[in-house]
Amino acid sequence: MSLDFTQWSCPLPLRDYPNIVVGHGGGGKLTTELIQHLFAPAFDDPALHQRGDAAVLPLDGARLAISTDSFVVRPLFFPGGSIGELAVNGTINDLAMMGAQPRYLTAGFIVEEGLPLAQLGVIVERMAAAARAAGVRIVAGDTKVVDKGHGDGVFINTTGIGVIPDGVSIGPDRARPGDGVLINGSIGDHGMAIMSVREGLQFETTIASDTAPLHGLVAAMLEAAPGAVHVLRDPTRGGLAAALNEIAVASRVGIQIDERALPVSADVQAACELLGIDPIYVANEGKLVAFVAQEAVETVLACMRAHPLGRGAAVIGRVVEQPAGLVTARTAIGGARVIPMPLGEQLPRIC
Repeated sequence: MSLDFTQWSCPLPLRDYPNIVVGHGGGGKLTTELIQHLFAPAFDDPALHQRGDAAVLPLDGARLAISTDSFVVRPLFFPGGSIGELAVNGTINDLAMMGAQPRYLTAGFIVEEGLPLAQLGVIVERMAAAARAAGVRIVAGDTKVVDKGHGDGVFINTTGIGVIPDGVSIGPDRARPGDGVLINGSIGDHGMAIMSVREGLQFETTIASDTAPLHGLVAAMLEAAPGAVHVLRDPTRGGLAAALNEIAVASRVGIQIDERALPVSADVQAACELLGIDPIYVANEGKLVAFVAQEAVETVLACMRAHPLGRGAAVIGRVVEQPAGLVTARTAIGGARVIPMPLGEQLPRIC
């Protein structure tokens, strides 16, 4: 079965929101519109035009990667981690997706009045442990307290600085026809870990967040196949679907994936079916999707599988010339479907 997607367009009307809605922070179409039509024109700067996970800036002959992220996850503690580890690993991964080795982090806390000091202490200790384990220093910070009822416990902002090695050039606009699309393991673990706690879902085993720092895995991949890794992305908000759509648009290519090749654990699949959610739209915090030159796919795949954070790595698709800007999937029964960019937030307060 073959479908022509070249004339495909979304039947939804143009969106006109006079007020901010939760979906504006979901990493989908509403987030993209907010950035393109509000923030980007106001803050107009060449570094913002890169649209990567981090900005790449020259400094005295070196190239720095700089990224900032805010974490508002609810609940603050969940199977596999907490907002503390998330705040460290999330920013480290944004730097790693540009090929950078993270060096420094800052940490800003917005704390709600009434939060138990012991609870904040645990979060801070977990942040410190995560930074030490990743070999990253937390070198500056800030603390603000808001009135009770206005902060939901604690929000954390982290900014990261990393150094990009010579010869490394990675960006969302560098995918090329023929590239293989790889992922380092099962999708949807983080989002379903959060939702299983919120909804009180019980499974044979506990679904745990996959939060982890990915810079070591990235460094190994780049060493194994110099110049062959074209694009890296961590599929957080909006899941794998949002990440693939962003890359398809930025690189002006089509992306074809095989749904049968997508690694999804049985418990995550069951939770998604129970909640009526497609796992390809569920957030991840320890996964990356890599676009690799075809001749180096097997080399990079073997390298990923040899790393503790890539043992479940798989080739899930390829890059094609057309239809440019669209992500399509071959289904389990041999059909084809479009994987659209999510509109807003399916799972609020995931990270």
